[in-house]
Amino acid sequence: MSVPASGWDEVEGPRPRIAAVAGVEIGRGSRVVLRPRAGGDIFDQALNGKVAIVDRLDQNLEGHMSVAVVIEDDPGRDMGERRQPGHRFFFSLEEVEPLAVAGAPGPARTRVLVAGIGNVFLGDDGFGVEVARRLCERELPAGVDVADFGIRGMDLVYALGDDYDAAVFVDAVPRGQAPGTLYVIEPDVDEDELSLDTHGMDPVKVLRLAGELGPVPERLLVVGCEPRTRLSGDSDEDLVGELSEPVAAAIDGAVELVESLVADLIKQSSSEGEGRA
Repeated sequence: MSVPASGWDEVEGPRPRIAAVAGVEIGRGSRVVLRPRAGGDIFDQALNGKVAIVDRLDQNLEGHMSVAVVIEDDPGRDMGERRQPGHRFFFSLEEVEPLAVAGAPGPARTRVLVAGIGNVFLGDDGFGVEVARRLCERELPAGVDVADFGIRGMDLVYALGDDYDAAVFVDAVPRGQAPGTLYVIEPDVDEDELSLDTHGMDPVKVLRLAGELGPVPERLLVVGCEPRTRLSGDSDEDLVGELSEPVAAAIDGAVELVESLVADLIKQSSSEGEGRA
């Protein structure tokens, strides 16, 4: 029986990545056909036979599992993916039928969040946002989510708690090198003095706050770019809606760098998983 997302989101318990249904593994991104139990509510009747996409699996304290889904042909599917009620539904494992396609990859066992950070109105501070936009146009491995968080720190805090193995922040990071220089930084979140803040949202502080609220990714990498323009936004004259030439020229290299890092993170996580098996 389908229930509003808000009712299940309050149920805490270990969150599995994979579940077996009729001998087929399903997980985030899997396509399923909804088969609600007979005698359900109006939502069950409307959704019966619909193709849905698994958003996540949940397990309550008693060990009972449910599947959170968004409807494949829902015009508001993006709202469901943002956890908006009315576009996201929960069913038991017995109420979904895997829609297995020969040759299709199985559900992702490793999840990576790529977060574009920055203010597009402050010149080169929009570097991370532009990289995220470019990445959204490319085909990435299953389990990799790319999002433009801008300067929405709390949105990023909550996203980090959504069962990711690793996160890659993409941001403008001034370190005194030539404008357009790309960096890969693995910050130590335990270092109190470490700060990458250029726009009012320090990614490391965001990760610390997320860690206080619940589990966070084990690995954090920052792909940074040396800005040429460093604007405060204190006046209208500071508002520049475009990247400087050297930073704009670094975008393609940054996209390839993020893709390479993501591939390495997935490979490393998979190797560690096999070692624990």
